[in-house]
Amino acid sequence: MAWESDEPLQPPPAAMTAPQDSRFDQAIARYQQGAAPEDLIDEFLQITAQEPRQSAGWTCLAWLQLLLDQPQAALPSARNAVKLNPQDPQARINLSVAMLETGAKGVREHIDVVKRVMLMAPELAGELQGSIADGLQRRPGWQALEKVKAWLS
Repeated sequence: MAWESDEPLQPPPAAMTAPQDSRFDQAIARYQQGAAPEDLIDEFLQITAQEPRQSAGWTCLAWLQLLLDQPQAALPSARNAVKLNPQDPQARINLSVAMLETGAKGVREHIDVVKRVMLMAPELAGELQGSIADGLQRRPGWQALEKVKAWLS
């Protein structure tokens, strides 16, 4: 049967987002396999440029920028992530660290939100502790992250 409508064929929404999602997933997998932040940062810069409304991309970009000791670059990335997804505790941890490293005010508000999320969702608390441990392993002596870790304990 031939297509008889005057409307053009449109791909389903999943088909439009799958390449970006898989690119993001592939980049995350590379990070989890131990890829160095400097090997991944360009990928996340491209991901956020192509999908500026994807909060997870901004969260990852901010984390990589922080790992690479680029707090001035991480601050707007982390702010974007929190703006797009205010409930994401990792985005708020990243923002807190960037704020500490740049001397910005307002860190306590973000720490308080993360504490509330950790109380309400204990499964997330474990993930966040794992993320903090990963950061301290990849960047030993990271004072701002050590401070955030202590505040969340």
